[in-house]
Amino acid sequence: MRRLSRPRLGRILLILAAVAAVGAAFVVIMNPVGVPASGAANLGGTVNTRWGPMSTLDRKLLVAVRQAGLWEIPAGQQAQQRASNPRVREVAEIIWQQHVQLDADARATAEQLGVILPNEPNGTQKAYLREMSGKYGADYDKIWVHRLRAAHGAVFTVIAQVRSKSENSVVRAFAERSMKFVNTHMSLLESTGLVPRRALK
Repeated sequence: MRRLSRPRLGRILLILAAVAAVGAAFVVIMNPVGVPASGAANLGGTVNTRWGPMSTLDRKLLVAVRQAGLWEIPAGQQAQQRASNPRVREVAEIIWQQHVQLDADARATAEQLGVILPNEPNGTQKAYLREMSGKYGADYDKIWVHRLRAAHGAVFTVIAQVRSKSENSVVRAFAERSMKFVNTHMSLLESTGLVPRRALK
């Protein structure tokens, strides 16, 4: 095996160092300081961003809102056709339209922060959709309102926690926007008169 002369070896090492430097510069350009690379924000713990630290709870909010839209958008579409109560159909249309807006907001905010979001409902949400699909008439109306009101109550808690604790300005603003939608949706669902008393405790 031939040994490289010292000058030749030096040139090769210099070329390799230059290639590494160019690669590092490309990473910095494509991922400015303070902005997590795609998916990096989904790692555990707190991630620093140019808008402030982003915690695990902050990421949980974005995922929760996206996850809600993945099943509540099709549920809203279905209820507009299947619900027997005119008020339920009316509420379903409003909630469906607003969830489309909120879902777009969640995806844009997650992209800005480098958070990877789910693309399908979770197991419980799929079960809710299957349950609704097997109901008709007044039974359908009741289960639709009950499941959506319970889901909104659960995500409301996450939003409130994030709004009070987040140090990230982008996440706080998203939490405020989300809170308005969720408050509206809970009031709309309650306006049907079909929310069970236990859901209001």
